[in-house]
Amino acid sequence: MKAPFSPPGGLFRHLLIAVLLAFPAAVAAQLVDKVVAIVNDEVITLSEVEEEAARIYQNISTEGPVPGFGTSMAEVRESTVNSLIDRRLINQRAKATNTTVSDEELQAAMETTRTRMGLDPAAFRRKMEQTGMSEDALKKQLRDQILQGKLVSMDVRSKTVVTDEMVREYYDRNHGTGSDKGNLYLLQMGFAWNAKAKDEAQLAEEKAEARKRAEQARALVEDGQDFSAVAKKFSELPSAIDGGDLGLLHLDDLAKATRAAIADLKPGKISEIVETADSYQFFKVLSEKDKSADEAAFDKVKEDIREKLFQEKLKTAYVEWVKKLRDNAYIQKL
Repeated sequence: MKAPFSPPGGLFRHLLIAVLLAFPAAVAAQLVDKVVAIVNDEVITLSEVEEEAARIYQNISTEGPVPGFGTSMAEVRESTVNSLIDRRLINQRAKATNTTVSDEELQAAMETTRTRMGLDPAAFRRKMEQTGMSEDALKKQLRDQILQGKLVSMDVRSKTVVTDEMVREYYDRNHGTGSDKGNLYLLQMGFAWNAKAKDEAQLAEEKAEARKRAEQARALVEDGQDFSAVAKKFSELPSAIDGGDLGLLHLDDLAKATRAAIADLKPGKISEIVETADSYQFFKVLSEKDKSADEAAFDKVKEDIREKLFQEKLKTAYVEWVKKLRDNAYIQKL
């Protein structure tokens, strides 16, 4: 089934190709020079590409790379052609769905652009002149953006859903507690020695001191002091800044000695001290009480997680939407 915005019977493209074949070589070369792409029943001209590419390249020269456009003129030109193709497709989709942009919407977008840049009207006009953009060109660009936003809302955003289960799964995977399927939320404390000590005697002495510090810190926790507070004050590992919080880990991801120390550890209990390559460490698996506190933490961040997941899904869905527009269209670069 043809897309609603495909040219009837491909008449336009066949006529164009017939003209190019029928005209003398010099005239054909001139036509090819003016038409760089066909998008359904519309064309993209060389002058359009050059005007926009020159503006983008000027911005690259003064302000640095523009995402997705490369740095050489050839890369900018190719990216510009692709961008113009996508914009043609979006405009054609807008026509097919009777989606329009009012003068009031366009003027509001102009004002929003100006105020975001912190410029008064005169300074705004000067800025456009510096970047080589006319007011008409800016209005056309903004109109395309507004159309795109409306179509994305209709075709993509309205169909993008993030469920409570997705939010909970993300939280549990990245921040949450629990031991389901081998997952454990761990707190860590460690005390290091210099593994590159000059001789065996020095190494043994440093290890003994590290062991002593580990035992003292573990005793504080066993006596009821808060694990995170003790870790922040005494732990010598990078996790100390987070109170020893390692987050949610799977048993299979842990070193063998660590896994053995905590595999049968009941929530809320403290592991024995484990020797690693350069430190003595011990751990705590969060208890049910900690999980209750974790629920309160989840409530604070769940809407942020929902928005993060929504934006990720929306980005993926948008790429698929543009791909579908392209797949259902006749596109030829000349």
